[in-house]
Amino acid sequence: MGSIESQPVAARLSRSAMFIVARLNEGEDSARLVRAFCADLAALVRAVGFRDLDGELSCVLGFGFDAWGRLFGAPRPRDLHPFREVRGQHHAVSTPGDVLFHIRAARMDLCFELATQVMSRLGAALTVEDETHGFKYFDDRDLIGFVDGTENPVGQACLDAAVIGAEDPDFTGGSYVIVQKYLHDLNGWNELSIEKQEGIIGRKKLSDIELDDAVKPSCAHNALTSIVENGAELEIVRDNMPFGDVGKGEFGTYFIGYTRSPHRIERMLQNMFIGNPPGNYDRLLDFSRAITGTLFFVPSATFLDTVTQAGPAPADAGVPSSPGISPAAAAPAQLRADGSLCIGSLKHEG
Repeated sequence: MGSIESQPVAARLSRSAMFIVARLNEGEDSARLVRAFCADLAALVRAVGFRDLDGELSCVLGFGFDAWGRLFGAPRPRDLHPFREVRGQHHAVSTPGDVLFHIRAARMDLCFELATQVMSRLGAALTVEDETHGFKYFDDRDLIGFVDGTENPVGQACLDAAVIGAEDPDFTGGSYVIVQKYLHDLNGWNELSIEKQEGIIGRKKLSDIELDDAVKPSCAHNALTSIVENGAELEIVRDNMPFGDVGKGEFGTYFIGYTRSPHRIERMLQNMFIGNPPGNYDRLLDFSRAITGTLFFVPSATFLDTVTQAGPAPADAGVPSSPGISPAAAAPAQLRADGSLCIGSLKHEG
């Protein structure tokens, strides 16, 4: 049995990132151009990354619900659907997006060069809906002054959280990713005392130590985003980045969460925006507003490598289980545990 290689969803957190969400233009020519690009992505990343071998350049490519059908047909990843908006005390909006590029590197120039090369290939097929340049802020803090990503799983736990196993055999090695762009009211936030800020986040601001449960409010951000089912915490992999536009007075956080099941992040968003119990919502949202929200599926690198230009075949054409890819990519296989790219067998998602 062959091996399946995942995209670098579990790559090390980087100093710089670019997030590009684009719409797939109408017409089969656009779809054909994107399919032709899939197998070339890895070589393009290697070519740009070779200019600085210490730059840790990587790119994750994801597809939205509508684009998947146009590009690849059936079967569709089991849990892929349009982003589900959440309306509570605040609103988690759903916004358009067919294709996601998450580009990471130690230097922004590497990210920028790869993005430029990608769009020179796909500019006729895609219309960019949002482009955000993220950066690390001092000692891994958000613009609100707290360290972000402290609770990320590491090692095998990171892979177990982010990468699909046997629960969806046609898409073993893939991942789901939700992105949201949040804008902060920094003036309002900075008017709060440090003690009130710490109560909202659930951590000490300077030391990053989690508040004791005896004093942590039940509406604290880290309390509401901790999801436990059947006695086990359901983890995700975050790679959030600060961003801003000083001239426009815009300061924010780009949330990006990788998961083997979107149910995990959807539960977190329900808790944050509606509350657990209802009404006990995340008070951080009084100062941080979601202006985008999209769900994508990240197929394995093996899947991308075997995509062909041909469009989805008719259901009765006798093609492999994933039309538009070679038979080798259609067969499920065991993943290899070799760092951030491949993993071993995974437990079933409850």
